Amino acid sequence: MGLWLSEAQLRLRDEVRKMMLERVAPQAAETDEKGEFPWEVKELFAASGLFRLVVQPEYGGTDGLLSTLCVAIEEVSRVCGASSMILGNQSLGASPLVLWGSEAQKKKYLPKVASGECLASFALTEANAGSDVAAVQTRAVLDGGSYSISGSKIFITHGNIADLLVVFAKVDAGGKDKLTAFLVERGTPGLSTGKLEKKMGLKGSSTAEIIFDQVRVPGENIVGKIGDGFRIALDCLDKGRVMVGAMATGLAQGALDAALAFARDAVSDGVPLAGSQAVQFTLADMETVIQASRSLTQAAAVKYDRKEEGYIKFSAMSKLFASDMVMDVTSKAADLLGDYGYSRDYPVERMMRDAKIFAIFEGTNQIQRLVIARELLGK
Repeated sequence: MGLWLSEAQLRLRDEVRKMMLERVAPQAAETDEKGEFPWEVKELFAASGLFRLVVQPEYGGTDGLLSTLCVAIEEVSRVCGASSMILGNQSLGASPLVLWGSEAQKKKYLPKVASGECLASFALTEANAGSDVAAVQTRAVLDGGSYSISGSKIFITHGNIADLLVVFAKVDAGGKDKLTAFLVERGTPGLSTGKLEKKMGLKGSSTAEIIFDQVRVPGENIVGKIGDGFRIALDCLDKGRVMVGAMATGLAQGALDAALAFARDAVSDGVPLAGSQAVQFTLADMETVIQASRSLTQAAAVKYDRKEEGYIKFSAMSKLFASDMVMDVTSKAADLLGDYGYSRDYPVERMMRDAKIFAIFEGTNQIQRLVIARELLGK
């Protein structure tokens, strides 16, 4: 389970697993059915200190390690994919500050992120700028000592409820467009929510269009400096992809848990399902790829924390392998349950729907293959 995990991380794993089974599992199906953000889960995470995992110790966090955060994310996703987005997106939204923020910005926002008082969100994607970050059209125009931001973003996780958005916009600097990251607080005049997406899965995690109509922010709200936006986005996505690997691994483990429970109890033609060699082989294959995914994701997280050579490649590989793996495992689980696998009375149906997005967001798996190949070939 934990080739690279410390005793403290193993204890955290057990604590989160217990909390999720007792407090979140009973309402996971209802969260999906209602399609509403589970505020009670967000408050549970705040009260239990899970949000502290996304921030450095000096700003109210724990150890600040991605490897520790991924331990918790996996256990959350094992029970409820939508709830794992609460923790994962809090980290992604705060990552520009964690990695690139000024001391003043960190002191102002990160303690509130750690306590759960502030929900953060990462606003990069646009209608014509998904995997192609350079195609961003949202613009920020200097006006006195402030910048006026106009444009729109789509598919922004928790964009409609976030207290703090990190918005990527282009700035004209000496006749050249330079991608820049801005901090935009909820309630700023000109900031509004557009369409809320109706999704296949992760229905308890809101996904919104965000509209900027001359949204004014002071120059001190620039993260890094003008032109750092592209590098900031890539740095955050390198981190986010490992978290996706943990989400996908946890979701696959949850599907295997359900398949095992069903196989132990079910009887087919008077014979226990678990006695079938075909079923046993399927379960064995599922367990093997889940363990491989867990090991790769843990390795990627540790390499990221240590900034070891190849950590970018491992980040992409963990996301690529885990997101392909979770679709295969949830599909196998649904097949094993037969008609029940297609029923909402069992969690496998929800898990299979939740699984699909992991191969799409944080850079499609085609993009991950490009990243891996370029790292191998020396770019």
